[in-house]
Amino acid sequence: MVYQEDYYAILGVPRNAKEEEIKKAYRRLARKNHPDVNPGDKQAEERFKKIQQAYDVLSDPKKRAIYDQYGFYSENLKEQPGGQGRGFRDGFDFGFDFSGMNFEQAGNSSFRDIFADLFGGSATRSRGNEPVKGEDLEHHLNISFMESIQGLSTRLTINRRNPCSACNGTGRNISAGQQVCSRCQGTGQETRAHGFLRFSGPCRDCGGTGRIGTRCAACGGSGTVPSQETITVRIPPGVADGYRMRVPGKGNAGINGGPPGDLYLIIFVRPHDFFRREGNDIICTVPITVTEAALGAKIEVPTIDGKTLLRIPPGTQSGQKFRLRGKGAPSIRGDMPGNQIVEVRVVVPKDLDERSKELLRELARLNPENPRASLPQA
Repeated sequence: MVYQEDYYAILGVPRNAKEEEIKKAYRRLARKNHPDVNPGDKQAEERFKKIQQAYDVLSDPKKRAIYDQYGFYSENLKEQPGGQGRGFRDGFDFGFDFSGMNFEQAGNSSFRDIFADLFGGSATRSRGNEPVKGEDLEHHLNISFMESIQGLSTRLTINRRNPCSACNGTGRNISAGQQVCSRCQGTGQETRAHGFLRFSGPCRDCGGTGRIGTRCAACGGSGTVPSQETITVRIPPGVADGYRMRVPGKGNAGINGGPPGDLYLIIFVRPHDFFRREGNDIICTVPITVTEAALGAKIEVPTIDGKTLLRIPPGTQSGQKFRLRGKGAPSIRGDMPGNQIVEVRVVVPKDLDERSKELLRELARLNPENPRASLPQA
């Protein structure tokens, strides 16, 4: 029996969580439990895998809808239009209308468990000789803040599966011929029972053909063999922390001539000592002197493109913010870049000589206003 954990609980979000809330929870947990951060910690590695699995389903609206309806997700579980419980993929005939049934109150032998048993198996077994797209792969890439702003080309070594040359990706020894499938005795159909229900559909071993070849010794019947490949990828300017980038055709090889899967790069951006990012805006804090704040000044401010002049008007207060238009991060979609927000912090001198103190006392006599006069009275 297959039992699937609560993906919402794994990510720590409510069942009605918005997409952005799920993404934030995933980023936080992925960083905390990433194998690079916890070397040798098997428990953290297992938690990381569960977090990945939960995010893969809940971040995809179609997968999430299936998970919300049945309490688990499998690639083999896909309803046809109409919303009824019959007519699922791979030709299974349940002979029973599931509409109106309460999946949560079906007892120990619940419909959730039934579907998990039926559709939880591997796609290669249930599809027989049908071409099957290869699995998608995921690779994490850590880059610096400035690399995320400017973009970069980098070489990655990935572990993927290529078609087995011995069997041309079929998983069967073609030269040895084919024999009658032992599971279905050549009928191409099999019947499975679960409690009082009986399910009839294509044979899981031969895919409905009734005949099956000898398992390929080179790949063990999988149709693919492990390999390492070094590829060059271009990370575009403006990627943010957690950005998911698709590299077409660089996932695992397909089965029976099916297309390869895709490679998905998850970008993690290391924090910068001076800049921080909010959307496409870049935020920084710049110190100024009491004199510059009081009298005004033009100061040099670092930006992602180098230094630029910022005018500080007389009477500037600590914490006041200024905007440098177009000096933020570039848009990954090609829109206008963000802005740079500069927050100034007035730095009061710590060590004063007697002359400086005298001048400040004179300043206080000339400007006797009380900045706390507007505070509420006790």
